[in-house]
Amino acid sequence: MVVTSQGSHATPLKPRSGEPGAVATTAGSPVGKRTPPRKGRRPRTNRSAAVRRRDLPVALLLILPVVVGFATFYAYPTLRGIYLSFTDFHVLSPPQWVGLANFRGLTGDDVFWHSLLVTVYFVLLSVVFGTLISLVTAVVLDRVTKSSVLRGVILLPFLISNVIAALVWQWMLDPTLGVVNIALKNLTGHTILFFGSGGWAIPSLAAISVWKWMGYYALLIFAGLQTIPPTIYEAGRVDGASEVQMFRRLTVPLLRPILVMVVVLTVINSFQVFDIVQVTTEGGPANASNVLQMYIYRKAFRQFDFGYAATMSLALFALLITVTFTQLRLARANESDLN
Repeated sequence: MVVTSQGSHATPLKPRSGEPGAVATTAGSPVGKRTPPRKGRRPRTNRSAAVRRRDLPVALLLILPVVVGFATFYAYPTLRGIYLSFTDFHVLSPPQWVGLANFRGLTGDDVFWHSLLVTVYFVLLSVVFGTLISLVTAVVLDRVTKSSVLRGVILLPFLISNVIAALVWQWMLDPTLGVVNIALKNLTGHTILFFGSGGWAIPSLAAISVWKWMGYYALLIFAGLQTIPPTIYEAGRVDGASEVQMFRRLTVPLLRPILVMVVVLTVINSFQVFDIVQVTTEGGPANASNVLQMYIYRKAFRQFDFGYAATMSLALFALLITVTFTQLRLARANESDLN
């Protein structure tokens, strides 16, 4: 129909063939009105929804093994551990609810606080030296050599299990037969008790951890270096900047998101150190290397006090969450100077 602007009457028009219900408009009516869909034609959105509904059972079937594994090995143990942290549980007897008694005992446990300080000392050494060595290694791989063989050799320690790495280093640092002490004795006339001295135990363990993870972190930083445009370094050379100046003023600021990720991963891995301590020192000498994970293990599997061990595990979990989110917030990990 045609609607005129001078009257309220409407004049019907014959619609075009094949377009039932088509409406012609003039200046007083809406312009560009879409033609209603033909009868029997389903909108595309409905077809997409139908396809998604049809694929939903297949998708659920494909993710079912992962969901079952996550629920069995992660979700249930976590919830069970949280529950046990409020109980007195010694394996052979059923758990007895004690409320916050374990947490009150934690505040007065001198061994717990000593283990926490030892762990923080280990974390600081691992983070500082691990990040610096990985950063320098990645820059050398990117700016000096392009050898794939060298990159593979640097990554090899990461592929070795922690137990094997700890055993190898224990033999190398042996006070009588270790190659490191033999070299030191030839050079200085003295040997060092790397694992038998309270002052050397944690630095020695941190050195093993840095050697073990250095290749992996260097690979992550190397991948971040590939995202920096070469024109930035070309502009720096034009301005007369040296390699050291470009490293400090260009490379490090532009790698901030990658470096934050490396630091966060190092902190998490270092707080969870256990295997290299168990193999080399077992927390000795005189609790000098008794990290928090070692203390939790002793409480749970030697004294069978699983309730108190679960309390310490929950405290460590809360500490890791707090430290991680604080690092991400303060370092602005989601921002990059490349933007």
